[in-house]
Amino acid sequence: MLLAPTFMRALAAAAVYTALSSPAHAADPKPDAVVKTKSIEARVFLDDKIKANAALAADCLAEGRKWLDKNAAEAAAARKADPQFFKESGWDFERKYEIRSVVADRYVSILRNDHMNTGGAHPNSGVNTILWDKADNKRISIRPFFAETADNGATMKAMVKAIIASLKAEKKKREAGETATDEWFKGVAPSLLKIGAVTLAPSTEAGKSSGLTLHYPPYAVGPYAEGEYVAFVPWETLKPYLTAEGARIFGGARPKDDEEVQ
Repeated sequence: MLLAPTFMRALAAAAVYTALSSPAHAADPKPDAVVKTKSIEARVFLDDKIKANAALAADCLAEGRKWLDKNAAEAAAARKADPQFFKESGWDFERKYEIRSVVADRYVSILRNDHMNTGGAHPNSGVNTILWDKADNKRISIRPFFAETADNGATMKAMVKAIIASLKAEKKKREAGETATDEWFKGVAPSLLKIGAVTLAPSTEAGKSSGLTLHYPPYAVGPYAEGEYVAFVPWETLKPYLTAEGARIFGGARPKDDEEVQ
């Protein structure tokens, strides 16, 4: 039986409305920066909490745009050199900035997650972190919280020992004990630049941090199949090495639900 044109148009309109109003479509976020060429489609997203802080949003977005431009240039060069690898599609990259914790209403820990697909055997991913000082509107390191952070110093050695113990415990939970060898942990060295991407972990005590979480992308401390790892170092382990500011911001315990970031 043939349907009348008016009825067909009504059905089509209803289908479009359903698609546009469905939860999946409504949940699709709009990129805060994007580049789209024959060689690459890449996007940068900032979460709403970051966008609520103008200085922090501008800082993340400036970095994100540089990342877009760099990868767009590399994709264009790769396409020019090997056009056969771009016949079906170009590269697909995505970066997300998300707030992990805010401590003492001043120190903001941000996770920066990257997804990169260049058409290889599998996509790659990366993770890094930013520690933002709201009072001074700038990025900082964890140095202000520790009396000394010298390479191979007491603080860094204690931190690395705790990090590796945490990683080994997580590998055991994942039944990946065979990869918990010293060979995989060679990259975790007693240096502020080599311990891993660090954030201040949330705490059961309001305004405090329960310690440090260290974030590692695939391949960093285990095979690709094991995915990302997160190590946790409780603040009590760090207590002997804290400055007055460190003692002020650390306290409490790691919330149970935060362990799910592992």
